[in-house]
Order: sequence, then structure tokens, then C-alpha cells
Amino acid sequence: MKKVMLPERPGWRTEARELGFTFADMHGEPYWDETSAYEFTLREVEDSIEDPSTELHAMCREAAATIVASQEWMERLGIPEAHRDLVAESWSRGEPEIYGRFDLAYDGSGPAKLLEYNADTPTSLYESASFQWSWLEGQIEAGFLDSDDDQFNAIHEGLVERFRTLFPTGTDLHFTAAANSPEDYATVEGMGWAAREAGLGAQYLDLDKIAISTDGQFLDDQDRVIGILFKLYPWEDLLRDEYADHVNTANCLMLEPAWKAVLSNKGLLPVLWHMFEGHPNLLPAFFEADVADAMAGRGAAAASVAEAFERAAPGLTAGHVVKPLFSREGASLSIVEGGEITEASANTDYAAHPRIVQAYVPLPVFDGFRPVIGAWVVGETCVGMGIREDRSRITQDLSRFKPHFIRN
Repeated sequence: MKKVMLPERPGWRTEARELGFTFADMHGEPYWDETSAYEFTLREVEDSIEDPSTELHAMCREAAATIVASQEWMERLGIPEAHRDLVAESWSRGEPEIYGRFDLAYDGSGPAKLLEYNADTPTSLYESASFQWSWLEGQIEAGFLDSDDDQFNAIHEGLVERFRTLFPTGTDLHFTAAANSPEDYATVEGMGWAAREAGLGAQYLDLDKIAISTDGQFLDDQDRVIGILFKLYPWEDLLRDEYADHVNTANCLMLEPAWKAVLSNKGLLPVLWHMFEGHPNLLPAFFEADVADAMAGRGAAAASVAEAFERAAPGLTAGHVVKPLFSREGASLSIVEGGEITEASANTDYAAHPRIVQAYVPLPVFDGFRPVIGAWVVGETCVGMGIREDRSRITQDLSRFKPHFIRN
């Protein structure tokens, strides 16, 4: 793994605008940045990113089965009591998943480490699946990359096959996201593009245009009943929204399904460590309340985690990250080293949520930037990756998206 300087393609910003990639620059800063790229070997990708991510996803599914069967786990992960049956029944019915994105720390040497799983509403889909592939083709055509250079990117093809497998040709799907959010719209449009290529109908409407019929069904802005809905609206918000009261009676298949609520918050990380302690792709993680109890030697929770915490304590003391159960774009995160907060995100929107403690692993530094690998899972298989980098040790909303290529 290395970072290499490359010339930008002439006119790429015009291409981006024409393709609807209107957020290539955000807040006066570049978001898409092709002045350099990350180079990998095929072995690095297959052995350190692709295969481990597929295995991690299988572990997450095992964790989901454990969590939904336990009221205690559901409570600890912040699933509202009124909707725990909705979440559990979604799992027991085998409601299908479409996609997710693991965020991994990887430096090209040791095993990739799971930082978190964006299992419900991950964005950066368009730039990962489409625009970085166009970049690869353009750089090969211009002679700046070799003709046999490749990219770990079967994301779009994986989505097409997933939709084709799940739904008969001609099935209508609705796609929704918050209005006036170009990044969110690009994600759902990328999904809709894959659905249409799979022979399905794909209708888009803004999230706030969804209505409820007199008999409790969801309606689009033309009063058509919504039977299948892909929503870029996180379950942690939906389960606290009045619309959640209608999910059970609306006869609407939700994508992602409700059981993804137990995978899309940071509480998953302590559960994974509890179930798979010592796995090479995991970092020690605990609920903050358990850490406090274990250190004080009190409570049933302390007894259940005391031994695991004792084994992990030296590493956690050296450095750990405190994360709320629910957080976006690095908000309300802090890095603690030697008992002192050494870095914290400026955005504290999620500070009121319960928190977990996860061992700190430094991100590698390339040219002053720290990359995070986004490993995309479609269905149950890792099919591609995208990279975001930040000068900060906490990847935040102004991080840059960087293309990658594979060379052997």
C-alpha cells in the first residue's frame, strides 16, 4: 500500500457536474481529490481487505442473531422497547439486506482493524462505485496508469445482481432520502440505477413527501402505495419517529431491514469483542458503563466483563477512543491517551448518547493525511472499496475521497 502522485484528468470537474456529482467540492474544500491515489497489490486487497470484510460481515450476522434474542442486549444498544419486537421479527423473517460499509484501519502491513460498521445508511456509494471507476479508465487511457492496472470495485455490478436475485423483473421499488442533500441523493440514485439495470422499477421521492393512508400504508407523492422502500434514513431515528408505529401495519418491505438497527450503532463493537475476543480484525471494545463498573469492581456487568477488561486494560490505558452509540462523520468522538483527551471532534451533536470505549489504533500517515478504508459489502460479500482521508486523527465531514488502483 502506498500513495502516489498523479496528474488530474483535464475537465474532470465538468464531467462531475454533467454526471450529477455536484458535491465533488464542499464548503470550499475538495471532497473528490485525484491529485494522488492509493496503490495496492492484489494480494493486499484479497487477503487484507476483501476476505476479512466478508468474514466480519458473517460475524456481524452472528452478533445480530444473538442481540435480537436478548432484551438486555437490545436495551444496551439503545433499541426502543416499543419497537424491539419489530427489530427481532425482521430478523426472524429473514428480511433481506442490500449493502453496508466497514470502516477499516489498514497500513499495508498488519491485519486491517474494524473501526465501525456503517450497516444501515452508508453514503459515498456513488463515488466508490462509479466515479472512481471512471477515473481509473481515464488514467489508463491517458497513459498515467498501466493497461493491466485494476481496481477493487464490483460494487455496482454486485448491487445489480443483488436486486436481480431478490426481486422478480418488473417489481416496483421506491427510494427516498432527505431533500436538498446532494450526497444522499447520489446514494439513492446509485441504488435506483442498479435496480433499473436489474429490470426493476425505481421511483424516487423526498423523505418528507411520504404520507400514510387511512389504513396505515405508506404512500408516495402521487398517492401510490409503497410496497418496497429503500430509505436513506437511519433506523436509530426512524425508531424514534411516529412513522415507526406504522411499519408493522404498512405491509411495506423496508430496505435496509429493521434488524440492521442492531448493527448500525457502535454498541455492536463490544458485542463483537464479547463473542470473538482476540479476532485479528477486531479491536477490544466495551460499553463505557461496564468499564466504570469493572474498574470499581462492582455490579453484575463488571463480573461478566472483568476478565476480558483485565486482558485489554494495558492497551486501553495506552490509548482508547470514546464513541457514542449513534454518531455520524466522527461527531462526539474523543481520543484518550494516558488518561488525557488528546483529540476530540468539534461536532458534539451526539454527546448525550451512551458511549462505548474502543482500543485506539493509529491510522497510517501518507503525505500528512490519514486514510480510512471503506470496504463495501453487498448481500453478504465484500465487493469493493473506497478511501477517505483526513489530516485529523478523527475522520470527519470534510475528509477527502481518494481513488485507488491495484498493480502487480
